[in-house]
Amino acid sequence: MIKAFVKFFVKLYFSFPIQLVLDHFKRNLGLIFIWVLFMLTVSGQIGKVYGVSFLFLDPEYVGKVNFWSFLMVGLAFGNFIVAFHITCYILDGHKYKFIGILERPFGKFSLNNSLIPIIALTVYIIWIIRFQIDNENTTGMDLFLMILGLVVGVFFMTFLLYAYFKFTNKDIFKFLAGSVDKRLKKTRLNREKALKKLKESKQGDQYVRSYIDLRFKVCSTKNLYGFYNKEAVLRVFDQNHFNSVVIEILIIILIFMLGIFMDNRLFQLPAAASCLLIFSIMVMLGGAISYWFRGWGVTFMLGLALFVNFMMRSGVIKGDYRAAGLAYEPQVSYDLDNLNILNSPENFDRDKEQVIGVLENWKGKFKEEKPKMIFLTVSGGGQRAALWVFNGMQKADSVLKGELMNHTVLITGASGGIIGSAYFRELYRRKVVGQDINLQSEGYLENIARDNLNPIIFSLLVSDLFVRYQRFEYDGKSYRKDRGYAFEKKLNENTGFVLDRKLSDYKKSELNADIPMLLLSPTIVNDGRRLYVSPLNMSFMNSSEDTLGNGGLKIRGVDFNRLFEDQDSEDLSFLTALRMSASFPYITPRISLPSEPPVEIMDAGISDNFGISDAIRFVYVFREWIEENTSGVVFLTIRDTRKVEPIEEQRNPSLMDKVVYPIASVYNNLANIQDINNDREIEFAQGLLDIPIDLVELEYNTSTLIEDQKFASDQQKAERKEIERASLSWHLTTKEKRNIIDNIELPNNQEALKRLQKIVHEEE
Repeated sequence: MIKAFVKFFVKLYFSFPIQLVLDHFKRNLGLIFIWVLFMLTVSGQIGKVYGVSFLFLDPEYVGKVNFWSFLMVGLAFGNFIVAFHITCYILDGHKYKFIGILERPFGKFSLNNSLIPIIALTVYIIWIIRFQIDNENTTGMDLFLMILGLVVGVFFMTFLLYAYFKFTNKDIFKFLAGSVDKRLKKTRLNREKALKKLKESKQGDQYVRSYIDLRFKVCSTKNLYGFYNKEAVLRVFDQNHFNSVVIEILIIILIFMLGIFMDNRLFQLPAAASCLLIFSIMVMLGGAISYWFRGWGVTFMLGLALFVNFMMRSGVIKGDYRAAGLAYEPQVSYDLDNLNILNSPENFDRDKEQVIGVLENWKGKFKEEKPKMIFLTVSGGGQRAALWVFNGMQKADSVLKGELMNHTVLITGASGGIIGSAYFRELYRRKVVGQDINLQSEGYLENIARDNLNPIIFSLLVSDLFVRYQRFEYDGKSYRKDRGYAFEKKLNENTGFVLDRKLSDYKKSELNADIPMLLLSPTIVNDGRRLYVSPLNMSFMNSSEDTLGNGGLKIRGVDFNRLFEDQDSEDLSFLTALRMSASFPYITPRISLPSEPPVEIMDAGISDNFGISDAIRFVYVFREWIEENTSGVVFLTIRDTRKVEPIEEQRNPSLMDKVVYPIASVYNNLANIQDINNDREIEFAQGLLDIPIDLVELEYNTSTLIEDQKFASDQQKAERKEIERASLSWHLTTKEKRNIIDNIELPNNQEALKRLQKIVHEEE
């Protein structure tokens, strides 16, 4: 029995599929890494916090997750599989000389090379089933159709590409019969490559005992190694390689064609499909470079990177992302001298007087002599924060009997939170002017929660990754289409096109106090200052009144309107302004503004993810008016994180953990550091005014046990499991959306709403 087992093991070991896998681990670790990366991604081991796995497990196409969305992913997955086979065939096919003697050598090579793709596809399907059942409550026929769509897509694309190879590739028998491609005979380059590979094949050969043919039968290679015409065999490989390169070119052309129709929803692939296409291009280009440049492949890639870098530095390739509405000629000077001029005492006083006029108009809306003043501060956090903030504003408005926006003077914050609050404010503005809008409608929650990630990833593939060759016009000015444009377009569609306005369109409404002022404060990458973006001039946010012009405190911010007045700052798209405050690294690109040197803009959350410091600064500047004309200040903070988190214990840290811990700890505790600083500023404000200052916080708190959730079953309550936190992404699953919306029912949030109602209405 042992002898039989050893014999079976030897046969298995020297079979073509096993030898190919072993060869990949020995020579093609880069290809193995991509497959491992894919499996770790779909299983949630990589990018879990950002919801990367959801792109593959819950792909959307034309706003739906169904047979067609999975079909698109399946087509891209099939393309990725074929790209893997093409690359392996180009790199390693000549090492197995027997395969060139067979009829349809590429097809048989691919079949034997399919062990890794089959394992990956199986893992993928298992995780899809688990995810759809656990998170989307998808079962029965719907789930079957999703899996069917994926499988049909994989096999259809595989069949389509292999049909091309079947009718174009030549095998050894056609060569020997005289049907040799004349171009291959006459081309000196191919003859030289054939001779070179013949020499390589003589130096070593991969021994294989058996292979699987296209009828799925195990065949012996015993009678194939004695074939004498090795040069003819190598011609087969070269001709097959040429057809493989044709496929690569066709895929790249397809991507450029998709770019032409990127504004059409039907051509916007699911994000997972876009990622798989990127993987395919990387695999095939890497294989092509290795094949043509051999040992010089790494040198070539390094030289290409240096060349592209030189072209960008010289301005031949434009790598900047521009703000819609702004004129980029002429450019303003961004230096300390200009900042000192912009923050003159005259500008400070003028802007302060203008906002005092707004405060007077705000006070005039109330019957009582001294109303409560609310500052709404909202945190960032992608789609999660946008939905949570809008949800919190709905509930706060409900307990205040529709008076939330009336009592609110200023809205500050970052990223997704500021987008959610801007959407609510715009709906309120439309209601004020007479439109029939129910601010408590769940339809608005559905709108703000819709996917916004697919068009970003799709645009990254068809535009940003290559050449941004398409343009669009805004207010008579031309700009390149990029993933920032795709983000704004999708956000506009999701919210019913109500945010498609200029920044200056809100000026009159804010001056009249019809709506609260909304202050955007993205971070300037160049020096860490904040860029204050508002329809109104707000130079008083940048420095203290008693230190202007005397070399006192450092100028902490820049007034957008004043700095870019000659660049049509009033024409800035409001959607672009929102994106400037939500420029998540590598997802939504940072914007370059028309200055010299160019001002680069990043997410507002870098400076203060909660907007507290800006609200405190506003209170400080107008402290005398606020103390004289209000009965108290309320900071209503809607945050998508728990404020008081338990201290995590670091057990048995690895060597890598110890290396990255000093930097990682700062990044991981950034929100905690900001909270500590903000609490200190609130204490300062409480000591500054003689009127009450209250802090009311609504928290998206997933650390509370699931037994407190109204959607929990009896079994879940008994298990006392904690809810998994929604991902930091621009895409949310059905379960995450429900979790975020229902989180407002937590006891701490209900207590906060009751407290808000009591504080604001205590004198009414």
